[in-house]
Amino acid sequence: MKKYLVIGNPIGHSLSPKIHNFWIKNNNINAVYEKKQLNKEDLKDLISKIKKKEIDGINVTVPFKKDIFFYLEEISAEAKYTKSVNTIYLNDNKITGHNTDIDGFKFAIKDTKFDVSNKKIFIIGAGGVTPSIIYALNKMKVSNITLTNRTRTKAEKLKDQFNYLKVVDWGVIPDFDMIINATSVGLKEDDNLNLDFTKSKNDKFYYDVIYNPKETNFLKMGKKLGNKTENGKKMFIYQAAASFKVWHGIEPEINEELIDILDD
Repeated sequence: MKKYLVIGNPIGHSLSPKIHNFWIKNNNINAVYEKKQLNKEDLKDLISKIKKKEIDGINVTVPFKKDIFFYLEEISAEAKYTKSVNTIYLNDNKITGHNTDIDGFKFAIKDTKFDVSNKKIFIIGAGGVTPSIIYALNKMKVSNITLTNRTRTKAEKLKDQFNYLKVVDWGVIPDFDMIINATSVGLKEDDNLNLDFTKSKNDKFYYDVIYNPKETNFLKMGKKLGNKTENGKKMFIYQAAASFKVWHGIEPEINEELIDILDD
């Protein structure tokens, strides 16, 4: 039986096993997908298990999408450019890293019917998923991208990577058409970004990469102020589908039954 994992810290909120095991069953694949919480010092040993074929694939989530980079032997062009990996597998006996978050975000935004072309985007957070979002938005021809992070130096590092970025201090709210919470603030019920958006006009688009809980305090606030809101569930589904295809060579079906399972 093949074995797949999603790793992170925290990992309890992850619905990845639900979605992958649903597709595994529907496609009659002899495999199991589980989740595992670990620490940074555990990464090397875990990756070695792929080389030994004890594990067939790994999904990577917060906070290891950059840390994992250093243990790989081969990296896809997208992962190399964004310096972010969320899918690992053995390819020609080489431990290979890929980034499916880019397509996950792109297809999720297209599903919302919100046209980001020529729009002003404001991103909160400079963590592991942010480079993928920046990369996708640039490909989608947005007008400009502004980034803020509690620790400004982390945001500046991303500006070195993507020179078209504008960086502002934490607490500064620029004019935007779409705002994205790319932090993990919201995973806990009482989490708050503690940023004041009340002076922003309504009819904006508030997007949160978090999908569990379904509505973070960030999205609740966006809705209260009269804006369109969307959580990261579709991004999660599309990136998972891309990972599934990498591992199994099968395009999994995204249907209402799957959506219902995730909503349970």
